[in-house]
Amino acid sequence: MKIGELATLTDCPVETIRYYEREGLLPAPSRSAGNYRQYDTVHVERLSFIRHCRSLDMTQDEIRALLALRDRPEADCATANRLIDEHLHHVEVRITELLSLREQLRDLRARCRGEGASEACGILRELEQPGPPPVVSEECAHAGHLHVPGVHRRGQ
Repeated sequence: MKIGELATLTDCPVETIRYYEREGLLPAPSRSAGNYRQYDTVHVERLSFIRHCRSLDMTQDEIRALLALRDRPEADCATANRLIDEHLHHVEVRITELLSLREQLRDLRARCRGEGASEACGILRELEQPGPPPVVSEECAHAGHLHVPGVHRRGQ
């Protein structure tokens, strides 16, 4: 099948498929005599797996680790359990950060009546003040990364 068919079948944009190929998540397809990419059921299954992982907000590195396990059926699945436990922990930390962010935004919103000139707006005045430094939770510091609220983690 051609890339457009794979895209339709997996509900994945063509550019994303090409990106996954460049990143090594999806193996390069064979080529037709006309140099068109030719995909098969292996690509459909692997891309579906990747898409499911992405729907769970997994990073490329997490997906690579799971794909490596998937590609080695004899491998110990304890690695998958650890990976999911770590990912779950990240999600729990992010939920805590988002709840804190919600409270900060509610407090900010309470500073303005919503009427009058913008020069008297409590929201704008508050935002002119220096903000707090990024929060580094103990878990994040131990894991060796800084999580800045509002910044989505990448494939670290």
